[in-house]
Amino acid sequence: MPSYSGSDGTPLHYDDHGPADRPPVIVLAGGAARHPDYLGDLAGLTGRHRLVVPHLRGVGRSPAGPSGSYWDQADDLDELRRHLGRDRLVIAGHSAGTRLATAYAARFPERVAGLALITPPATHLVDTPPDAEELIARRRGEPVFDAAAAAAKAGPDLSGAEAFAAWFRVCAPLGYAAWGPAEQAHAAVGEFALPAMVAFFSVPPPADFAARLGRVTAPVLVVAGAEDCLTGLAPVVALAGLFPAGRAEVLPKCGHYPWVERPDEFRLVLDEYLSLVEVDHHLG
Repeated sequence: MPSYSGSDGTPLHYDDHGPADRPPVIVLAGGAARHPDYLGDLAGLTGRHRLVVPHLRGVGRSPAGPSGSYWDQADDLDELRRHLGRDRLVIAGHSAGTRLATAYAARFPERVAGLALITPPATHLVDTPPDAEELIARRRGEPVFDAAAAAAKAGPDLSGAEAFAAWFRVCAPLGYAAWGPAEQAHAAVGEFALPAMVAFFSVPPPADFAARLGRVTAPVLVVAGAEDCLTGLAPVVALAGLFPAGRAEVLPKCGHYPWVERPDEFRLVLDEYLSLVEVDHHLG
């Protein structure tokens, strides 16, 4: 497995998928601190694009360290940029991975060639009223879903890794627009690293976080699931408006994992976007 030196010299690992002759797309897994195995090949994107998937601090093959917050790990991403020999990066983040992606964009806007934010939690960045509860209300009456909603409302059990994993298994249906065999199989992939999760969220968002994103001039794509009960819909769509060149794409009948639930539509949207930013003649 390839590795690079993080901001403090710690060896950090990453997976490298797809054509080696294509510009790298940095893919940041969510969770937070979920093993990136759950991303799979992102609905076949590795057939046309080179996806570089870091194991964030304390996750997978990468050791934990004193700088495990999403804000500090932006420095690690910049070291990865240097390691890959790029002037700027195309970054795609999913869920909590979008917090690290936007932290990098806020801190190093001139080093972003493209930003794809896939089902990003956005209420810490926009004033748009959350609507997740409205989406949840439409699903009431499904026993498995009702149990998931109740567990999510009660909050995670952080007493240990096994307790958290048990809580997540109950909550998992909340992340999908349907709960069939494919969704159930996907939900079982990708373990969480609880200490790394706690470290990831160990700092509050800076007061000017949202304002800083207005300095990102690169094209930004926000992908929302129309039935994402984890993030809601309205705040996710509103997030695109923080970027001068931002746009939102809403996938119907889709929850939090669009490459699992709407693979064809997801692949088309991401392939078009990535092809656009990869041919940017300014991309280093």
